[in-house]
Amino acid sequence: MMEFLGKTSFDFIGKRNISFVISIIISLVGLFAIIQMARGVANMGIDFTGGTSIQVKFDKAVPIADARKVLHNGGIAEFELQEVKDGNKLLVKLPQKSALAVGKAAEIVPAAFTKAYPDMKVAVESTTEIGPSIGAKLRKDTIIAVAISMLGIICYIAWRFDFKFGIGAVIATLHDVLAMFAVYYLTGREFNLLFITAVLTIAGYSLTDTVVVFDRIRENLHKDLKGSLHKIFNNSINEVLSRSIITSLTTFLAAIALFVWGGEVIHDFSFALLVGIIVGVYSSVFVASPVVLLLEQRALNKEPGKTGNTQPAKA
Repeated sequence: MMEFLGKTSFDFIGKRNISFVISIIISLVGLFAIIQMARGVANMGIDFTGGTSIQVKFDKAVPIADARKVLHNGGIAEFELQEVKDGNKLLVKLPQKSALAVGKAAEIVPAAFTKAYPDMKVAVESTTEIGPSIGAKLRKDTIIAVAISMLGIICYIAWRFDFKFGIGAVIATLHDVLAMFAVYYLTGREFNLLFITAVLTIAGYSLTDTVVVFDRIRENLHKDLKGSLHKIFNNSINEVLSRSIITSLTTFLAAIALFVWGGEVIHDFSFALLVGIIVGVYSSVFVASPVVLLLEQRALNKEPGKTGNTQPAKA
């Protein structure tokens, strides 16, 4: 692989106290966002709050930007709009708090399009009501899904590397998830199932980058190199730094393309990917690795005749 930066010698581990403070603040904001989401007071889509979903079919394709103007002119203030690939169809979602979510929604939505396009045939193909209880269940299932994924990660890394590495990977992945919740909450973006999809996607991406760093650390530990754990961990991170930057930059450029040209439907999803890629690289270097180092030093200090500056023959 191309040496993007050449040989580097940055002291990443030496900055761990600063990075820990930053990560703790981000994580606390993310926890607060999850609490607000659980209380139902965050900006959540109808997937979590309940509402009405209406699928409308047209004779000709209606651009999604024009459809937004039509619905706004029709007096519908809050809605989600999504294109359906099969046929000239649009999916209109109205939140539970909207006055149109109960009763006349199936009449007012097509009427707005009929008024804007009098020569076009407009038909309602389906209307679905999502009750608040279903939204609450989805919120609960989302939290369970994230918890199960964290458990799976720690089991895999513990089996693949060592239990200490598993703890470091879980803390880093949890940090990434909380960071995404924090950014979404602070920017006022909507929490929906598409966001949860992005969170789980980034969790897997971040784990992949973390495993690459861990693999080099384990390899260097097995070589029984001279020097402190601090130096071994730093050298390992610097050795894979070019690889991590090139991989992340390639994915980041693809996510930017989705964000700019992907359309309104996946705009928030691509935004979550952009945030997650940046946070994932940060956590692999400044969260996962320092946590494993602290655990390694703690384990060595408990062994008679050994100190945290003496690295073991095995990781």
